[in-house]
Amino acid sequence: MSQERKIEENLLSQAAENTLSHQLDQAEKIDVDVQTDLFKIVQGQADTVSLAGEGLEIQEVRIQEIQVKTDQISINPLSAIFGQIELDQPVNTKARIVLKEADINHALTSDFVRSKLRPFDLNVDGKTVKLQSQKIQLSLPGDGKIQIDGIVGIQEQAHTSQVGFRSVFSPRTLNKPTLMESFNCTQGEGISLNIVVALMNKIKELVNLPYLEFDDTRFRIINLEVQKGSLIFLIEAKMNQIPTL
Repeated sequence: MSQERKIEENLLSQAAENTLSHQLDQAEKIDVDVQTDLFKIVQGQADTVSLAGEGLEIQEVRIQEIQVKTDQISINPLSAIFGQIELDQPVNTKARIVLKEADINHALTSDFVRSKLRPFDLNVDGKTVKLQSQKIQLSLPGDGKIQIDGIVGIQEQAHTSQVGFRSVFSPRTLNKPTLMESFNCTQGEGISLNIVVALMNKIKELVNLPYLEFDDTRFRIINLEVQKGSLIFLIEAKMNQIPTL
């Protein structure tokens, strides 16, 4: 690699780091590496963009560790010069994300996350039942298990009720499907068997989707490693645009 190209990459990477740092509420460490040269920038191209960070926080959501790498991308050359990577074409991305149990639970109480936890409908024997999450607490005790304690509101036609529950399950991995160990009601009237069956079918449908969508990003979870106190996600995504934080 020539010294001239190395300087160009460093300048562009530093500009991108500064732009990203100003968008974040907090960042213990952040490193952006843009592999390109001046000729490619003028053409609106970059070989790859890599990002590594620790302790990133935005809108009360904290990420312990993140590593992201893109394929070759087509970018807006003028924006790139100022460190803002705007895509002209969708780009394939791989990411490794580590979330701590305490950070997940804090995020679950934030206005940002709660605004995303909208009610969803279940088809129960041809009738629509609406479920609304009211409180969620996640525990990661180890042995590859996730425990969720929560309260949901259930609306069946004119009847509305609240139910507390505890579920323990092992998420899908490369080698085995999602396994439900237990599901118990902890307060309220309980949940009818028909609703439980409809909910399990809904979860199965979501788990088996080829991808999920969030804003301008289509992604799928390749693997989820559950450790005591933390979750590690391996994700593949196709981004139509770099998310604005």
